[in-house]
Amino acid sequence: MTSNSSKNGDVKDGTGSEFLAFTLGSEEYGIDILKVQEIRGYEAVTRIANAPEFIKGVINLRGIIIPVVDMRIKFNLGTPVYDQFTVVIILNIGGRIMGMVVDSVSDVTTLTPEQIKPAPEMGTAFGSDYLVGLGTVDERMLILIDIDKLMSSGEMGLIEKLAA
Repeated sequence: MTSNSSKNGDVKDGTGSEFLAFTLGSEEYGIDILKVQEIRGYEAVTRIANAPEFIKGVINLRGIIIPVVDMRIKFNLGTPVYDQFTVVIILNIGGRIMGMVVDSVSDVTTLTPEQIKPAPEMGTAFGSDYLVGLGTVDERMLILIDIDKLMSSGEMGLIEKLAA
């Protein structure tokens, strides 16, 4: 059962990154599973006056008040619909807890470096500096997002720039 073949980092040593796959509109996205603290069903949020529209509000998570961002509004993906599939992904980024509303969560996918292709340059809903790349698994394609960079970006203003 032992294998000596290690051409380009075979999966035998477990090299691969795990991504939580979720949907926004008709596209599937992925974020680093290590940033995810938990996944919750969508619940009503408390709106904050003068907050940007994409910040839905705040929720009380076991005594911690956390901001909740609706990614569908952030990425201009039409009017969000809140149904039984809508979930809030609770993220822990640089010690800051926040929620991210998405249409649904599908699964956790392990991608090897060979399965991650660089993202093409194009005018996407968000700058390509937030894209890690495109992950391909059989017929599926995941748009991989650097959630640290996105949430610490200037227009989000949710967390201070992460220390390098």
